[in-house]
Amino acid sequence: MHKGSKIYVAGHAGLVGSAIVRNLSKLGFTNLLFRTRKELDLLNHNTVTDFFETEKPEYVILAAAKVGGIMANNTYRADFIYENLQIQNNVIHAAYKVGVKKLLFLGSSCIYPKNAPQPLKENYLLSEELEFTNEPYAIAKIAGIKMCESYNLQYGTNFISVMPTNLYGPNDNYNLETSHVLPALIRKMHLGKLLMTGDWDGIRKDFSLRPVENVDGDSTKELIVEILNKYGISLVDNVVNIELWGSGLPKREFLHADDMAAACLYIIDQIDFDDVSKELDEVRNTHINIGCGEDLTIEELAQTIKKIVGFNGNLKWDSSKPDGTMRKLMDVSKLSKLGWKASITLEKGISDVYNQYSHH
Repeated sequence: MHKGSKIYVAGHAGLVGSAIVRNLSKLGFTNLLFRTRKELDLLNHNTVTDFFETEKPEYVILAAAKVGGIMANNTYRADFIYENLQIQNNVIHAAYKVGVKKLLFLGSSCIYPKNAPQPLKENYLLSEELEFTNEPYAIAKIAGIKMCESYNLQYGTNFISVMPTNLYGPNDNYNLETSHVLPALIRKMHLGKLLMTGDWDGIRKDFSLRPVENVDGDSTKELIVEILNKYGISLVDNVVNIELWGSGLPKREFLHADDMAAACLYIIDQIDFDDVSKELDEVRNTHINIGCGEDLTIEELAQTIKKIVGFNGNLKWDSSKPDGTMRKLMDVSKLSKLGWKASITLEKGISDVYNQYSHH
């Protein structure tokens, strides 16, 4: 890519997309193309086709997706499979039709089987059954990988799929109903700290910025307390207890969004489909894992966040709730051989994210 290349980032406002746009801008790319959801409905085939035919981007980064944590994935199963399939089908096909030079499709580590060996290698894809709670989302992402591979084989396109591990960073989703574990822990402990110190101005400010089930900063104290209790944040005898799902024993890997963005830009600039397929007898599983190669238990993550946030209450684990897959560590040896490695440590990344959260 050169600095004037026309680059369309689908999903530019989310955690992933905004990190990519931020990194592109820092590197001096000036011809960036993006649309809000209101401006371009990626679920609509005709509007996506018209957009591509009009703008004719040279490069496409497909970061748009319907995403959420274990509760959201298990509750809105139909929405997750339908919307993600629609977005992928529309964007990838339109990119082929207008002759996009290269497309980067972002998937998720949940594509791998529930009981796959650790760490997760790319060739474990479709070797066993998926984790039930996020199966619809995973199937949609697998379809995206196979769509890119198939278009490359049939049409000679240069579409590459990458599978990031669990991500966090600026512009994360802190909705208590749909957020992933790391941002959910940050917000719960931030609210728990405010509740324990009686800082109702701070609590109201947080709810004004991020309403929960239509409860905002102008709601009554009783209604806010009711919502806090619903999401496991309660004040008992002047001590705040935060209830967390599961046993705390599952292990997860976390990568800062800026590291992920740096890897994506390295791949779209330096790596072609031939680089990941030329040595294969059967061209399959050509996607590339993106991660740091290290993991920790959810309990260790919670204790790390507790320390950074300064929450002095209690954490209580509800083992009656599902844990999900017990471990999901990405094997990043392929990416390492291709020349890229993560650089932001977890503690530094969480500290930066919480500093931004608590001051914005």
